[in-house]
Amino acid sequence: MEMKNENENESHDKSVQQIRHDFHRQHPLVLVAEQSNEGLKAHCDGCGELLSAPCFTCIHCNYHLYKQCAGAPLHIPNHLSHPKHSNAGLFLRPRPYFDDDRVYGCALCKEKRNMFFYQCYECWFSIDIKCDQLSSSFKFSQLSKHDIHEHPLTFIESPMAIDVLKRVNCCWCHEPLTDAIFFCFDCPSFIIHKKCLDELPTKIDHPSHHIHPLFLNYSDRNHFCNLCQKEHSGAFYGCSLCHFNIDIGCAWPRSIVEGKSRHQHPFTLFWRQDSFICDACGTEGNYISYICSTCCTTVHKKCISLPCIIKFSRHDHCIFHKYFLQTQELTKQDCKICFKEMRLERGSYFCVKQGCNYVVHVNCVLEDKKLYDVIEDEKQWEELYKKSMRSSIIRVIEVNEAGEATKIQHFSHQHCLVLADKMGEEIDRKCDGCMLPISNIFYYCSECLFFLHKTCAELPIIKQHWFHQSNATLNFDSFKKCDFCSQYSSGFFYDINEDWDMCLRCAKVADIIECEGHQHFLFFDFKYKEKCNGCGANTNKGAFRCGKCRFALDFGCLTLPHSALHKIDEHKLKLTYHDDKEQSYCDICEQYRDPSLWYYSCSIFDTSAHIECVLGQFPFLKDGVAFLLYDNHHHGLKFVKKVEGFPECSYCGKLCQEEILKCEASTCNYIAHYECY
Repeated sequence: MEMKNENENESHDKSVQQIRHDFHRQHPLVLVAEQSNEGLKAHCDGCGELLSAPCFTCIHCNYHLYKQCAGAPLHIPNHLSHPKHSNAGLFLRPRPYFDDDRVYGCALCKEKRNMFFYQCYECWFSIDIKCDQLSSSFKFSQLSKHDIHEHPLTFIESPMAIDVLKRVNCCWCHEPLTDAIFFCFDCPSFIIHKKCLDELPTKIDHPSHHIHPLFLNYSDRNHFCNLCQKEHSGAFYGCSLCHFNIDIGCAWPRSIVEGKSRHQHPFTLFWRQDSFICDACGTEGNYISYICSTCCTTVHKKCISLPCIIKFSRHDHCIFHKYFLQTQELTKQDCKICFKEMRLERGSYFCVKQGCNYVVHVNCVLEDKKLYDVIEDEKQWEELYKKSMRSSIIRVIEVNEAGEATKIQHFSHQHCLVLADKMGEEIDRKCDGCMLPISNIFYYCSECLFFLHKTCAELPIIKQHWFHQSNATLNFDSFKKCDFCSQYSSGFFYDINEDWDMCLRCAKVADIIECEGHQHFLFFDFKYKEKCNGCGANTNKGAFRCGKCRFALDFGCLTLPHSALHKIDEHKLKLTYHDDKEQSYCDICEQYRDPSLWYYSCSIFDTSAHIECVLGQFPFLKDGVAFLLYDNHHHGLKFVKKVEGFPECSYCGKLCQEEILKCEASTCNYIAHYECY
């Protein structure tokens, strides 16, 4: 993929006031040469560090780059860390796609950090921009004399010079990496002192398996470690008689672990042959545990380093880890993710805000890394969070006695908007934000046909959406297909992590909801891949599921209008969830209708119809919206829902009635069915 950095030829000295960068093409970036007294209090979108001058910033949106990140080369040939495809080189990318399994994370720090990174398009090798700066100190070696590892090892003479390795210890002796080490780019846990690798014993007696010695083995296939209960490849110690294996990194864990940022007392290693229940996460463990004698707690090895504070995408506040919950009332509580009962005497994450009863299982909340951030300072996070939430109301012009904004300037419209509580005439008007009918208090433009629900007008330009722990940006510049409900819409969209477009109807849905079509509340399950009870289709991005029965709804059904108009009936048709008939037919297309699926109906005239027959193919596209221009026609086109006179389609010759594309040029008579175009 060829990339060109527009700022390559620009000087980066103080005389340069602004640049344009390939990863932020919509606005120029302005140079901030000196630090103010208050500081910038924002993070670089290149490396994620807290900003200080000199840096480049966008005055229109929340985008910033350190000077060195703005000037990072877009292509590096013959990269030292990736000799396998040195001719192709590595290409700079703005963000890792967290749901893209082909990008495995940084080869050095083993994480998918939210920052610029270099990637090889031959094999999906990647290294983030911070770790790339460290690679100049690497020296490459052949495999060690033991030949115990399946991948080439990188030799690093001075590991303490590399910040990212300061928090890592040798996988064999668990001492800090003060001496020369061998490092594997492909295996996250294989970092070992050179002296440990050279002196690695071929046979050990291990306290977890007293009856036989364990011998050093090597396999390029995965083997199961009985201590950490995970699959590993490469070197391991094993007993072939008992089929008992231990990964090298688990063979000799540290005897005492201290870390007051995680727990106020030290943990002591305890070998055991029987199972136990971990007090930190509430799940079973075996063979190895750590004990805090002061708190009388027993935990897994992996649970020693549980973060104390995290920000979870599905909750507005930071949540804290506790080994047990104290409640004034003896009432059971359910996990707000899986909705199974919480054990109050076991570890969990909970919200400390007064009146907020949010509590979740440890393994539920930490299962998906893209849904949470580890927080070191709650107050600092809250301050940055408030600053990042920019209102879409640019200016309040007038307010009433109750302090309610009655006249505003909105970022999406050139004219002022005025507050109203009902339409002046009985006409079907739709909100230009969510494209649903105006049914409650709203803002309108007195100079043109533009309407916004009050709730839509008050949405922030930048927010954190519960679907992903990253900023979502509001935009309105063109119609798009929503990646969640799969509907085209000409309303507002939230761009989530530069990966997904979410229409306003979907964006306003909470992760825990009540639905008229079901007696129990529903919660969003990211792993659900089965059928939706509303439309019968299989889901691919999770669904809202019931914790008490086999019922689920996708975004498309959950955001359907509760009522709709159609020429087949003079009354509004109501969204209906149950049909007691054995056989049903649609009164519009006169085809069979599955009585177990949702439909629209009129109880007065006994009308019933498929949802798609009532709403049409594009229920959320505004009449007259500009259509993207392709090669089929040389003028711009606009979308038209209804056309008079039944003209012929310029492509197929058949008569056009509804949902067509029409040429914007007054001298051109080009008309086409959407399907034909």
